[in-house]
Amino acid sequence: MATATPAAVTGSGRGIGTSGRAVAVFVPADRWAFVRLAGVAAYVVAYVLWFRRYGIIIDRISVLISVTILLVLGHLGRPWYRWRRLAGDLVLYSAIWLAYEETRGAADRLGLPLQVESVRNLDRLLFLGADPTVWLQRRFYSPQVVRWYDVAASVVYATHFVVPVAVIVGLWLANRFEWVRFMRRLATVLLVACASFVVLPTAPPWMAGGGDRRNRLDALPPVARSTGRGWFHLGLDSFAHAWETGRDWVNNVAAMPSLHAAFSLLVVAFFFPWVRSRWWRAALLSFPLAMGVALVYLGEHYVVDILAAWALVGGSCALWARIERWGRRRRASASRQALGGVEVAEAVTAARP
Repeated sequence: MATATPAAVTGSGRGIGTSGRAVAVFVPADRWAFVRLAGVAAYVVAYVLWFRRYGIIIDRISVLISVTILLVLGHLGRPWYRWRRLAGDLVLYSAIWLAYEETRGAADRLGLPLQVESVRNLDRLLFLGADPTVWLQRRFYSPQVVRWYDVAASVVYATHFVVPVAVIVGLWLANRFEWVRFMRRLATVLLVACASFVVLPTAPPWMAGGGDRRNRLDALPPVARSTGRGWFHLGLDSFAHAWETGRDWVNNVAAMPSLHAAFSLLVVAFFFPWVRSRWWRAALLSFPLAMGVALVYLGEHYVVDILAAWALVGGSCALWARIERWGRRRRASASRQALGGVEVAEAVTAARP
């Protein structure tokens, strides 16, 4: 078996002239890198074609399947221990979303009352008797005309089904340590939110305004649920139809807190410390703000739903930041103690005659 020469190790001399060639002596070429890249590229092309024909994948099971396919493609050629770790991570990821799916109808089985006037009254308390959704729609919404902000609201709303999933997959492929940090925060937010969905099933504004054919309510004046018409205006009818069909089987009373608002802020909060430019930070912060305005304008959530979601994200991030700092200090203390023990042993050895 060939051995590396000192010139190869240090990069000096004429054995190997560059550090890149020196590394190549010890690190074998990744022959699967091109295969993985081609697989991921093919997936992206297929997803774009699917989007053009059928729209964004919305239901959690289909999202789980699509994420699994992408991670498998990005894992081709990896060692077996990495595949075992991938399987474990996918089990945990699946458990998170299956827990969310189980909240659908749980409040009905438990016989818990639907929250209608309580959240409406909280919004009125914040806005001096006004209903923000009703106020916005009376001033900006027109059933006959689709304006630019209607399209923008539809697009921002739909990012909920793309951005968090893209972040989860991207972090897993690029840096699993950061993926674990993100998933801790996400899982905490989702766990608390799921408990709230069961204990406090809440009618969103469109439902409180009589928009549900099966449960006619009149806590608000009629509210238009115009979430999909921006996509119709863009010519993406297939996506709008898929969304309108899918919303019939989602948990319509999983409104307090808003997961749309929570996930948009969580993504920004996680990456915010890495961004130094004030302009980029302002751009990042505009995303959850735009999501909040869109949710209220489209009749999907009350303002208090959004504020509760933001508070939940803040609590989750603060909790895990504190736990991670404690873990780092504990490991640092253990390392200092271990190094101190080594120094004492060396001193004792050196003192012996």
